[in-house]
Amino acid sequence: MAINGMWAGCLHSVKIRITQNQTAGVSFILLGFSEYPDLQVPLFLVFLTIYTITVLGNLGMITIIRLNPKLHTPMYFFLSHLSLVDFCYSSVITPKLLENLLVEDRSISFAGCISQFFLACVCAITETIMLAAMAYDRFVAVCNPLLYTVVMSPKICSLLVAASYFWGIWWSFVFVYFLLTLNFCGTKVINNFLCEHSAIVAVSCSDPSVSQLSIVIFAIINEILSLVIIFTSYVFIFVTVMRMPSTAGRYKAFSTCASHLTAIAIFHGPILFLYCVPTTKSSWLLVKIASIFYTVVVPMLNPLIYSLRNKDVKQAARRLITSQSICHQS
Repeated sequence: MAINGMWAGCLHSVKIRITQNQTAGVSFILLGFSEYPDLQVPLFLVFLTIYTITVLGNLGMITIIRLNPKLHTPMYFFLSHLSLVDFCYSSVITPKLLENLLVEDRSISFAGCISQFFLACVCAITETIMLAAMAYDRFVAVCNPLLYTVVMSPKICSLLVAASYFWGIWWSFVFVYFLLTLNFCGTKVINNFLCEHSAIVAVSCSDPSVSQLSIVIFAIINEILSLVIIFTSYVFIFVTVMRMPSTAGRYKAFSTCASHLTAIAIFHGPILFLYCVPTTKSSWLLVKIASIFYTVVVPMLNPLIYSLRNKDVKQAARRLITSQSICHQS
C-alpha cells in the first residue's frame, strides 16, 4: 500500500508539473545533425537502413524463439524479451531522428520530450537489468548444471523478467520526477537528436545542480548494480570453466557466453563513456555519436550477434524460411 501510494503521488506530481510547463508554452528544438546540411539525406538513408534491420532482426528473433519449441529455454526466454526491449528502444528514438533529418521544423513539445526521455529510460534501465539476469542464467547453467532446471524454472524466469520491467519503469519515474523539479521557459534548442538528460538540463532556466547530481547518482547505482552482478557471475563462470578437464567442454562453455559478453560490452561501453565525457561545447559531437551508438546501433547489433554466433537460432531460422517457402509453393 505504501509503495502504491508513493507511486500515485509521483505520478500526480509529474502530471501537475507537465501541465504547468505546457501552460507556460514550453517547447524544444532538437538540433540533431542540422549543422551538417550536406549529410542530412545520407544520414537519413543510413539510419533508415539501421532501423529496418533493427525491426526485422528483433521481431524475427522473437518470432523464431516463439515458434520453435527447441528454443523454449530460459536463455532464449530472456533473449526474446531483450529483443522486445531493443525494438521498443529503437522505435522510441529513431522515427523522430529520421523525421528531423528531412524536415526544417525540428520542434518537439515539452510533453513529447519528457515522454521520449521517460520511455528511453525505461528501455535502457530494463535492458541493463535484463543483461544482468542473463549473466545470472549463464552462471547457473555453467556452474550448477544439475540444478539448472530447478533454479531457472519458468516461474523464476518470469519473475526476473517482470522485475527488470518494474525496475526500469520505477526508476524512470524517479528520473523524470527529479528532472521536472527544474524550471523551463520559452523555446529552447537541445543540442542533440533526442531528449537526453544532460541536453535537457543544459536548457533549463533554473539551477540544475541538485537534479543533475541526483539523477547521476541514481544512474551510477543502477549501472554499478548491474555490472557487479555481471562481473561476479563471469568470475565464477571463468573459474568453473578453467577447471574443466576437457578442452572441448571449455570451448563450448565459453562459446555459449561469448554472445552475451559481446552484447554487454557494446551496451555498457557507450554509457560508461558518456559518464566520463563532460558536456562542454566541444564534447557535444562525442555525446551525439555515443548516444547514436547505444540508442540506434546497439538494438540492431544484438539480434545479429545472437543469430550469427548461435547454431540453434540459425537452424531455427532456416527451418522457418524453408517451411514458409514450401507453403508459398504449395
